[in-house]
Amino acid sequence: MNDISKLIPHSSLGADLSDMEAGILGALMEERKLEDGEFLFEDGTNDDSLHVILTGKLEVVKRTGGDEYSSLAVLRDGELAGELSFIDGAPHTVGLRALCETHVVSLSRVAFEGIVDSNPQLVYKVMRAVARSAHRIVHRMNTEFVELSNYIFKQHGRY
Repeated sequence: MNDISKLIPHSSLGADLSDMEAGILGALMEERKLEDGEFLFEDGTNDDSLHVILTGKLEVVKRTGGDEYSSLAVLRDGELAGELSFIDGAPHTVGLRALCETHVVSLSRVAFEGIVDSNPQLVYKVMRAVARSAHRIVHRMNTEFVELSNYIFKQHGRY
């Protein structure tokens, strides 16, 4: 079992994985350390990878013009990033920038597709983790929309 395999179970990707499954997945993943301010990827680029933040923080940013960015969210230890581009291959619509020294491991779609036939249960567990992550994002966005709507229209006596 390599070092990555030992770290995966502490993330949302590895919550349901056995030690053997974490070992298989860890062998497919690449490790990367980002410095403060370094981009994991920028909007408009395509890397076809699923990323797991092991330590540190990544800021989700959208380019607003020139070299300026708007901050949309912050991803922390154990969270996934790049889920939708990993699934559909579309370019990223936002960028991810390190807010401090950040340790990330990445799983390329090509490497992942290589285990579909030999490890279907592992593939299912990974895709379930991706779906859970996407669900959390949608839930957070819905909550923020309701809060913003309440603020704008001064509803529910909270503003």
